[in-house]
Amino acid sequence: MADFIQNGSITTLHNLRNRNLEDFERQLHTWGRERPMALVLPSLFSELEGPALDHIVEQLRAATYIRQIIIGLDRADEGQFRHAVEFFARLPQEHRILWHDGPRLRAVDRVLAEADLAPPEPGKGRNVWYCMGYFLASDLCKSLALHDCDILTYDRGLPAKLFYPIAHPTFTYKFCKGYYFRASDTKLNGRVTRLLVTPLLRALKQMFGDHEFLEYIDSFRYPLAGEFSMVWDLVHSIRIPSDWGLEIGVLSEAHRLYSPQRICQVDIADAYDHKHQDLSADDMSRGLAKMSTDICKAFFRKLAITGVVFNRGVLRTLKAAYYRTALDLVEQYHADADYNGLTLDRHLEERAIELFTETLVRAGNDFLKNPHETPFLPSWNRVVSAVPDIYERLVDAVEADAMMTGMR
Repeated sequence: MADFIQNGSITTLHNLRNRNLEDFERQLHTWGRERPMALVLPSLFSELEGPALDHIVEQLRAATYIRQIIIGLDRADEGQFRHAVEFFARLPQEHRILWHDGPRLRAVDRVLAEADLAPPEPGKGRNVWYCMGYFLASDLCKSLALHDCDILTYDRGLPAKLFYPIAHPTFTYKFCKGYYFRASDTKLNGRVTRLLVTPLLRALKQMFGDHEFLEYIDSFRYPLAGEFSMVWDLVHSIRIPSDWGLEIGVLSEAHRLYSPQRICQVDIADAYDHKHQDLSADDMSRGLAKMSTDICKAFFRKLAITGVVFNRGVLRTLKAAYYRTALDLVEQYHADADYNGLTLDRHLEERAIELFTETLVRAGNDFLKNPHETPFLPSWNRVVSAVPDIYERLVDAVEADAMMTGMR
């Protein structure tokens, strides 16, 4: 059972009782007539063959209050794209697939590259960015929600809970973040949030005191959750990161554009599990090593913008404060896991902390060497200013791909 505590600078909407899902959806149907809703599904082709996505699509078939579903498809050749069209054809909602590796969207990407506006590398950030552009270009909906395609514990209540706060006609929220706890049947998960973000925030607060941005981020119960929703204006203006700092970067942009009173978080799942990244301690360019490095850089960039000064002495102090705080938290997590009959391997927890300490130092050194580096993709507001017909190009490419497969 959830608590009802409101702490931090944003509103928390708890799951205080098991409210009837049909009641949620009935209200969303009503509100959707005036404020239609779109769902974005960023996907690798491999996820079509995995254990989660087929169930997700079956669940979404009943979520008929959703007007539009936009699927971003990565790492797919033409045969795989055609398979994806068949895979998603059962959806009753209006839906389109952005085949990012196809020749038509590649041509759009080249147009943006000539204007120095194209995403620099493939990945989830690039996938989501183009889906946001198509959302704006198709001009069918007023709000957007996004969730991953590898959620093993999915049910259709998840998007309903994401949409509810920003679709409600008397609420004033512009951005909503989902939260949950990460666990399998026997194991406590969520290492990057538990062992990197939480102790890093506490260490930064020890060093820099009552900092408004740190208080804001610390208000989120699961800041690395990949599920969120937002209104049209935010989609149009937001600059999202292209690297693993996506989730922290989106929170930073919401903070930049709106007061905390316009931002909320919502409990979207009793339990949540999806695929897990390897630690990759022997290869800093992938897995949790790359993810944690990008997340640390996202914090350094945002704090520097607010006036915090970083130097090598500050980084040495931060390293020590983070490491001690993280080790202390392991004791708390172990007690919590044991109380709930879950397992937690202290050795593996401390190995992860050692890796995150190394990536913290690496991220800090990279930031000091190149403080002007930014992974942020341009807002679509800027893109339209530079390439006025970009929306027409994007829609034409997606529609041509659909017609090629006989999709209607």
